Order: sequence, then C-alpha cells, then structure tokens
Amino acid sequence: MRTSVATSLQSSSLYFSSSSSSSSSSSPKQPSSSSSFSLPNSQRPNTPLTPPPKQPKSVLHKHPLYPQTQSSNLSLQIKEKILCLEVMGVDSGRALSLNPDLHSATLASVHSVVSFLRSRGLRHRDLPKIFGMCPRVLTADVSADLAPVFDFLAADLRVPDRDLRRVINKCPRLLACSARDQLRPALLYLRRLGFRDPEALAYSDAVLLVSSVERTLIPKLRFIEGMGVSAEEAAAMVVRCPSLLTFSIENNFRPKWEYLAGEMGRRVEELKEFPQFFAFSLEKRIKPRHMELARRGLGVQMPLPSMLKTTDEEFRDLITQLAT
Repeated sequence: MRTSVATSLQSSSLYFSSSSSSSSSSSPKQPSSSSSFSLPNSQRPNTPLTPPPKQPKSVLHKHPLYPQTQSSNLSLQIKEKILCLEVMGVDSGRALSLNPDLHSATLASVHSVVSFLRSRGLRHRDLPKIFGMCPRVLTADVSADLAPVFDFLAADLRVPDRDLRRVINKCPRLLACSARDQLRPALLYLRRLGFRDPEALAYSDAVLLVSSVERTLIPKLRFIEGMGVSAEEAAAMVVRCPSLLTFSIENNFRPKWEYLAGEMGRRVEELKEFPQFFAFSLEKRIKPRHMELARRGLGVQMPLPSMLKTTDEEFRDLITQLAT
C-alpha cells in the first residue's frame, strides 16, 4: 500500500528510533541525537509501522556521499534524512550534493515543505520529480519562499486552486524561484514584449517566467534583431512562437540562420512570417528537404511552411506539383 509522505517521514523516524532501542539492550546506552529530527509524538501513528526490509542498509552502506568505511559512523540525523528522501522516491545522493543546506536541515523542516505542497494540491507521486529537478525546494522557507510563488500564480496569472498542481508539474522550477526577484520581473518584461495571455504563460510557457531577463531573454531578442529585423518585429516573432526564447543562440539560432541565409539563399522576411523555422531540426528536416529541392532545381520556390510542416508524402506531392 502506498503510504502518504507524512507517514513515510514518520516511518523513517520510527525505524531508526526502534533500531537504537533494540541495540541498546546489548550495549551501554548512548545519548540519543535524534530528538531534533524525530517528528512530534502527536504526529506519530497509533500503530507501529514496519520499515522496508533491507532498504536502509542498501541505501546507507552504498550511499555515494558516505563510503562504506564510514557508514558505521553516520549520525542518526543523516541516516534519517537519507531514508526519508529515498522513501519519497528522491535520489538522496543527488539531493544532498546539489543542496548543501540539506545536510543541516531538520526532518521537521522537510516535513513542513512536504505538508505545505500537499495542502496546495500536490500529490505524493509528484514529489520525486519536483525534488529531483529542484532539490533546493526541500530546504525552502514555506512563508518566505513557497507561499509567495503560489500567491503569484493565483494573483498575477489567475491560476485557480484546482490547476496549481498542473502548473507546478509543468514547470517545477517555479518553486525554486523568488516571486519578487525573478517571476514578477520576468512577467513584466514579457508583457512589454506583447505577451498578454496569462493562461498561456501559466500552462504552456511558464519556463519563460523562470528565465533570467538579463542573461537569457534579452540576448536572444538581440540576436534576432541582429538578423536584420526591428525590435518590434523581433518581439512579434517571439510572441508568435514563444519557444524561440528557449532555444540556444549557439546551438540553434546561429547555425540555422547561417544555413538559411547562406546555403538556402533565403531572406529574413520569410522568418518574420514563419519564426517556427527554428523549431525544426537542421540535420533531420531542414537540410534534407532543402537539398532535395536544390537537386530538382526548385531552389526557393517552395515556401518555408510548406517545406517543413508537411509530412514526407505531402512534401513529395508538392515537389511533383512544382516540377510539372
């Protein structure tokens, strides 16, 4: 049976507490260091929980951050955190490596994050993806960091409560961004460019909201303008095809623009009408179809949308029509 996240956290704490008790009968009693990491007694289940057999040993003794020679010296706090993360389906080694603050975080603070996300509609099965992509969320402050993100989604993007889970699952990085320093400035910039549909930004293009205005969005607009279009025309292109702002300049824009202007002999005016050109693979779609047109002496006679959006069969039929 799938247990809730809260029960999983309780289970990890109870497991190590019971392990300490059983070992104390055969050795002198040592002071316990788990009190600050154990859940309050009021939150413990009334019936004992059976821990996953053998899982703690395999997790702890083979953990990448803690070699086997040191595993016996692991503090109870670290053991509980590793088991807690693994029970939730999170790669504990990766999480601890990418988020150093997790080393000193208490289980109570992790539990508060999980409880808050669950209260906003997230489900247990959503957590591995969210925490896997953004381990920083595990040590976020609920009031200062997470609550403002949900307020932003509700107030600025008008996302209803029932759709919060959908938006977060679409772009978990929202939870790792500051609403004040990142999300709202990005939204203001996108609105100035011409993005007027909050639903589209929330449900389809949320990745633009987590992108840096200065380091990501502005340089891409400048490159598009450098191809020979005005600032207004560049803005119209990205509003028409928002994915342009997610493409790499060096790996996408530059090689495709150089191929279009050089090998294909086409003009930038065609890109103003069809900015989706940059969404097609250069090697798998653009080059093969251009070379087929060139081989038949058809050159630039076929418009870019017809050349790239059609199926292979439709493309061959168009070539036949042009050749007759």
